[in-house]
Amino acid sequence: MTNQEILEKQKKYLWPNHILYYTEPLPLSHGDGLRVWDADGNEYLDFFGGILTTSVGHNHPKVTQAVQEQAGKLIHTSTLYPNAPHVNLAEKLAEITPGRLQTSYFSNSGSEANETAVLLAQIHTGHREIIALRHGYSGRSQLAMSLTAQSAWRVGPSFSPDVKHALNAYCYRCPLKMTYPSCGVACAEDVEDVIRTQTSGRIAAFLAEPIQGVGGFITPPPEYFKIVKEIVERYDGLFIADEVQTGFGRTGDHWFGIAHWGVEPDIMTMAKGIANGFPLSNTITRPEIADSMVGAGLTLSTFGGNPVSTAASLATINVMEEEANPARSADIGAHLRAGLDKLWEKYPLIGEVRGKGLMQGIEVVTDRQTKEPAPNAVVQLFEESKARGLLIGKGGLYGNTVRIAPALTATKDDVDRALEILDLSFAEVHETMNVS
Repeated sequence: MTNQEILEKQKKYLWPNHILYYTEPLPLSHGDGLRVWDADGNEYLDFFGGILTTSVGHNHPKVTQAVQEQAGKLIHTSTLYPNAPHVNLAEKLAEITPGRLQTSYFSNSGSEANETAVLLAQIHTGHREIIALRHGYSGRSQLAMSLTAQSAWRVGPSFSPDVKHALNAYCYRCPLKMTYPSCGVACAEDVEDVIRTQTSGRIAAFLAEPIQGVGGFITPPPEYFKIVKEIVERYDGLFIADEVQTGFGRTGDHWFGIAHWGVEPDIMTMAKGIANGFPLSNTITRPEIADSMVGAGLTLSTFGGNPVSTAASLATINVMEEEANPARSADIGAHLRAGLDKLWEKYPLIGEVRGKGLMQGIEVVTDRQTKEPAPNAVVQLFEESKARGLLIGKGGLYGNTVRIAPALTATKDDVDRALEILDLSFAEVHETMNVS
């Protein structure tokens, strides 16, 4: 099929609220490593990876082989029947996750993992109320949209009254109009204010992404999560780390992003990069917390722990260990960040560069003094970079943050090529907007 034929069927047979990038949407046909091709044969360098999902590149041969071998043995069982890839993956995740996290419950998406985490926290603590963060994104189910704090992503008439939202650590646009570090990380203290004024005073959990993904790669200061965790424990709550986008070495140096802040979560959720594109998610916790579910009622997951998806995940983690471990992500990420910082020096359109490892955001503004968001500039940047063969992501409450997140197997040459295209694309946008 051609690009046009696919787009015609997309319009005719799929819901119209599917979000599609670019003025002329881009139907992809196949991929190899960091390269993808559209249905008309045009090649692109993929620096968004299906929203941080193809973690070791498209069609990695070791992952493909593991999937093919498992598909030839057993494709489906449901959680009613144990199988080797399921338990072996749980064992592997217990090995690489921080602290005493050990016991897993697999599902299919980040939304499901976050719902499972909230349910577990409520049952374990006996409390109902959840604290989440403004600008956060937790998925598309009803509860996940309740946890989400961006109006554009909250679809429908009904949301959970048990979810309350505290200020996020958005230093570039501090909601308290303060400056780090003289602020004393006052945004963290807002969590306690929310608990004391908007809840019963005893919460089930605090849930947050270490780096907010859809929120625009917002990265808290070093002290933030330690302060928050102390507050959460004071009010009998559990700390849930949503690692759907930050997990598996994405942020460099550690397998999971929260380790940068020196905090051990009580529950952790993960998805996206866990299986290089196969539908899989996980909610992992300490054994004594998982034991709270015994006797709470019946539960199963028809597709959770699917043998093919878990085999893909085991192979993906093996590739990461051999070819793209967290230390390597830190090194390649530092090279990427250095290049992005040079673009910041060159183009006043760039208000801030932020993130960790291979998870870097570029906030685009019309003026560095006023910090007025420039979403239209991002739209043009997308068209310019696409025309030059580079795929990137975007996010942020104001739609003005570019998200750069290539596969963890990216090389410095890949990064240099992406930076070259971004440079040319920003130059074109800069000229069009006549920014001085």
